[in-house]
Amino acid sequence: MEPPRCHHRRRPLRAPFLCHRGLFLGLLFLQGSVLFKVYAVDVEVKDDENVTCLYAKWMMNLSITYESAINEYKSVAFMFPESVRYDGSTCGNETYGPILAMEFGNGHLWSIQFTKTEATYQGSISFTYNTNDTELFPDAIRKGPVTTSASFPEQPVQLYTIFRCHNMEPVESDNVTHDLWNVTLQAFLEDGSLSNQWTVCENDIVVTAGTPAPTTRPVTENPTTSTVPTTPLPPLPTLLPVEVPATGNYSLMNGSTACLLANLGLQLNISQQVPLIINFNPKSTVASGSCGSTTSVLTLKDGSCTVDFLFAVKDTSSDRFSLKEVNITVVQPKNGTLSAANRSLDYWETTLGNSYMCRKEETLVVTSGYRMNVFDLKIQPFDVQDNEYATAEECSSSDLLIVIPIVVGVLVGLLIIVLFVCYMIGRRKSQSGYQSV
Repeated sequence: MEPPRCHHRRRPLRAPFLCHRGLFLGLLFLQGSVLFKVYAVDVEVKDDENVTCLYAKWMMNLSITYESAINEYKSVAFMFPESVRYDGSTCGNETYGPILAMEFGNGHLWSIQFTKTEATYQGSISFTYNTNDTELFPDAIRKGPVTTSASFPEQPVQLYTIFRCHNMEPVESDNVTHDLWNVTLQAFLEDGSLSNQWTVCENDIVVTAGTPAPTTRPVTENPTTSTVPTTPLPPLPTLLPVEVPATGNYSLMNGSTACLLANLGLQLNISQQVPLIINFNPKSTVASGSCGSTTSVLTLKDGSCTVDFLFAVKDTSSDRFSLKEVNITVVQPKNGTLSAANRSLDYWETTLGNSYMCRKEETLVVTSGYRMNVFDLKIQPFDVQDNEYATAEECSSSDLLIVIPIVVGVLVGLLIIVLFVCYMIGRRKSQSGYQSV
């Protein structure tokens, strides 16, 4: 049975916030084995404003081959211990990207630094191990720190997507092998939230019958050098799109009369502790809440997921209202209760007596780790008459859909006027000239 996730309070600074899950795994030597309690990597790195810039979760074995005192090569394999220091971790700056640094044991330092281009990002691993550690290297000839480096992921990842690799992916550098699996990783997050798209590693892509063979590098010939052999190229990373939620119609009733109407597709995007994408299913979603003259509440509950929307009139002298507060609660057996609240929002501002409508997808940031994607929205929390929506005030993109036809109509009208004027001028000129006497 998987142990429950811890819920440590995380401190905001240029330091990682981590949550370990304890596992009993072995520290293995060639001539025997010792059993220690070790932990998986599960870390967030946040900036001074408590916004996540790097999320990393994986299991990893480190295997090091070294020369012993009797001129034999031995190998030692281990995982990160419980006592790991993260002092070198940072979100970076304009010169370099986020860094996750882990120092452990007797002078061992493992770090990964990320860089990005306009379209991709990739990490560079630097691992320094110290052979003076007699527990790991009891008979090493070479004493002192040794540094190796490697790239991970092996291929650049599409920017603003999560890199995922469940199967084991070995990363080799000199005499060190990093075996990583159950990887969920993203650097350079937008608004501190994990993406809703995945870039999948090659090892997780299932090849079926009829799948085209991978492409190969072309053969290059040079008169002064030998021919470069063809080698297979890995397939391009596969992006797994997230399904758009179905649109549901919800209402609150005051007797036999509706006092709140809502039409929307709702998706939760949570990157706090564990990445989650949750679509609300209108068939199983239950609407409840309350209607008032200055505040109205709509609660949507789908299974263990609940979202509360609180609408409020902006002030006593105003005829405008907006979405003021959102509360999110997700109950999970393995990860406990995930929750977030924001009581100072200002979305969907509309005139009292009107409804709000937006045809495009809208992203509402609740907190740095919680956001909502809303689709095909139409909502009226106040002054519903005859169980029907009132005149809709539309979001900017929806307004554009109305403005464009109007502009086109005006231009066509002007063109007709110009053509008519030109016709009249031409006609008058054709009738001018000398008349016979």
